[in-house]
Amino acid sequence: MPHQQVKFYQTGTLTVGNRLLDEAQRTVQATMDRSNSLDSGHRACQGCGEALGARYAIDAAMRATDNQLIAANATGCLEVFTTPYPESAWRIPWMHSLFGNAPAVATGIAAAMRVKGKENVRVIAQGGDGGTTDIGFGALSGMFERNDDVLYICYDNQAYMNTGVQRSSATPGSARTATTMPVGPEPGADFDKGKNLPLIAMAHGIPYVATASVDRLHDLEAKVEKAMSIRGARYIQVFVPCPLGWGSKPADTVKIARLAVESGLYPLFEAEYGEITASTKIRRKVPVSDYLKLQRRFAHTLKNETQLAQLQTVADNNIRRFGLIDEQGD
Repeated sequence: MPHQQVKFYQTGTLTVGNRLLDEAQRTVQATMDRSNSLDSGHRACQGCGEALGARYAIDAAMRATDNQLIAANATGCLEVFTTPYPESAWRIPWMHSLFGNAPAVATGIAAAMRVKGKENVRVIAQGGDGGTTDIGFGALSGMFERNDDVLYICYDNQAYMNTGVQRSSATPGSARTATTMPVGPEPGADFDKGKNLPLIAMAHGIPYVATASVDRLHDLEAKVEKAMSIRGARYIQVFVPCPLGWGSKPADTVKIARLAVESGLYPLFEAEYGEITASTKIRRKVPVSDYLKLQRRFAHTLKNETQLAQLQTVADNNIRRFGLIDEQGD
């Protein structure tokens, strides 16, 4: 469906009241009777960014495949709060894999659909950053190397939230978790450690890699729809704040996500076959301190000039590397 320019109604800071548009011009988000892939009544915490990101991502995949979709879900928050036995909030064929083998399970499902002659049935694997960057890393790399016809979506809340907020390979420097140094000259997670999964995925040369954030749901949907139009291995990483693990207010989830993007700490981009093809420009650059001060996991960082400067350097390097600010603007 081609994009159509519609009038922008400003109802508040960075909000769009598109229910004021003619019905034919409204976005899916403005439709009150929309059919969701993830039903209400699940057990997600208030303000859960992962629940928001998963619902919009899988909704977009359902639309792109005419509901011909199967999902394999790694153990983690998303699996636990959506499927407490014997209930399920999912409205698609859905399979719970082990913590570390969702990519392999999804590969098997895709192979079975191909053998059965049902190649119109598409497959998604999904999990959190712990099950992606650590426990399932080998299976994911194998899926990439074989170029299996699976879209893997990582919901990145930067720690093992389901098991008690332990550090993962996606935990940023200086962030405090249950398994990082609580006190000392440099508390929190160490800098210069961890894995940048989007770049690792790009290094495999797979057809499509993208990052997204729950403060830009249209962008997330567009990237999922694009991924579903491609065959082969694909990877999307979605930034999903966790109020419980980050020590933030549930009402600030989308704001925190926006500040992560606007500060440059979480760059949004697309890549195809190992080459960056597009990046989302920062609209109003903000200092990283604006992002950090809304989270208790970084309370100590705001008092530590060295750690604060290190995080600002990370953001500034991202801005340069991914071209997040036009040369003529700041």
